[in-house]
Amino acid sequence: MLKKTFQLLFLTFAALVQAQNYTPLDTLDKSNRDAFIIQYKLRSEKFDKDIRTKNPGKTGRELEQIYREYQKDFTKEVGKNGFSFNPEFINDLNGVINEIRKNNTSIPDDLQILIAKDNSPNAYCMGDGTFVVNMGLYYLLENEDQIASVVCHELGHYLLEHSTKSQLRRINQNEQDKNKIKEIKRQRYNRSANAFSLFKEKAYETGEYRRRGELQADSLGYKLLKETKYNKLSFINALEVLAKYDTLKSKDLKVEAYKKYFSIPDQIFKENWLKKEDFSSYDYSLYKEKLDKDSLKSHPEIVDRVRRLKELFPELNEKAVEIKPTNSFNELSKIAAYERLPNLYASEDYGVGVYLALLNLERENDPDYYKEWMGKCFQKIYEARKNYTLNRYLDRIDPKNQSESYQQFLNFMWNLSLDEIKNFAEFYNEKSS
Repeated sequence: MLKKTFQLLFLTFAALVQAQNYTPLDTLDKSNRDAFIIQYKLRSEKFDKDIRTKNPGKTGRELEQIYREYQKDFTKEVGKNGFSFNPEFINDLNGVINEIRKNNTSIPDDLQILIAKDNSPNAYCMGDGTFVVNMGLYYLLENEDQIASVVCHELGHYLLEHSTKSQLRRINQNEQDKNKIKEIKRQRYNRSANAFSLFKEKAYETGEYRRRGELQADSLGYKLLKETKYNKLSFINALEVLAKYDTLKSKDLKVEAYKKYFSIPDQIFKENWLKKEDFSSYDYSLYKEKLDKDSLKSHPEIVDRVRRLKELFPELNEKAVEIKPTNSFNELSKIAAYERLPNLYASEDYGVGVYLALLNLERENDPDYYKEWMGKCFQKIYEARKNYTLNRYLDRIDPKNQSESYQQFLNFMWNLSLDEIKNFAEFYNEKSS
C-alpha cells in the first residue's frame, strides 16, 4: 500500500511535458533481452563460484543457495518485459558510469546495466555488479549530475559489499534465533509475550543495521562523486528532490473534469457517480501500532541523511548553484514522463492509470495519447469487474493514506456499474482507433 501511495503522489510532481504522437518504448525486444539473460547467467555463475571460494562450508552453501534463488527469480522478471533495452537510456548510464570510473579505479569496468519500467525513483546494484535503474529517476530528478549522485550511492553499496554482508548476517542471526526460540518453547509462562519481544528486537535491530548501511553508502558515494566532473552539491540536491517525492501532496482533480470526460453521447453523466462514502464515524484509534514504524524503515529519513553528510563534509554547506540539464537528459526525461502510463498498464495498476490520464488531459497534454491509454485501462477494469477481480486493479478508499482528490476518484470508479464501465471503455477505445 505504501509503495502505491508513493507512486500516486509521484504522478503529479514534475512538470508535465507536451509532445505529439508519442510511441511507447518496445518491451518485446527479444534479441536484446535474451542477450542480457545469457550475460547475466554467466555473471551469476562466476559470482556464485567466488561466493563458495570466499565462504567455505555450510555458510557458503547457504549463501550460494540464497543468491541462486534470487538469480532465478530475477531472470524470470527480465523475461516478463518489465525492463527496457532502449539504447538512449543505457548509453546515457554507461556514459555516467564511465565518467565516474575515470578517477575512481575501484569501480570495475564490467558492470551490467538494466533499465526497469518502474515509475518509482529508485536504483540498485546487485552483488554481482548488475546495475538496475528505474525509469522514474529520469522523470523526477533534474539533471545528469543528480543521476550521477544516485549512481554513486548505489556504487557505494556495491563496493562495500552490503548485499553479501547483509545475507551473511541473516544466516548467522538465524542460528542464534533458532536457539532463542527453542528456549522460549521450553518456558512454562509468558511464551507469547517473549516471542513477540524477540520479534520486535530483531525488527528494530535490522532496521538500524540497514540505516547504517545507507549512511555508509552516502559517505562513500559522495567521495566517488567528488572525484568527477559532476557538481558535488548535486549529491545533496538529489536527496532533497527525492524527499519531495516522499512528502508531496497530490494535485487536485476538480469535479468538473469528471463531467467533461464522462459525459459521452450514449451515456449521460450521473451526479450519483460522485457520491462519497462516509468515513466520519470511523475510529482509527482502535488500531494502534504495536511497532514503531520509523524503526522499521530500511532507509533513514532523508533529512537526517542530508544533515549527516553536511556534518561529515562541511563543503556541502556551500550555497547550491543552478545546474542546467543537458539536451540528452531533457529528452530522456520526456520519454520517462510518457512511459508512466505504459508502465502502470504493464504493472496492472489500471485504476491509477485512469487517474493519471485524467490529470494529463486536464492539463491538455497530448489528449489523443492519454485518451487512448484511458480506454485501455477502462477495458481492463471492465474485464476485472466482470470477473469479480476488481480489487486487484482498483484501490479501495483509505482516508488515512489518500488525498481527497484520489478518494473522490475512487468513489467515482466504484460507483460505476458494469455496463457504465463498458460504455466508457468502448467510447475511448473507439476514439483512439
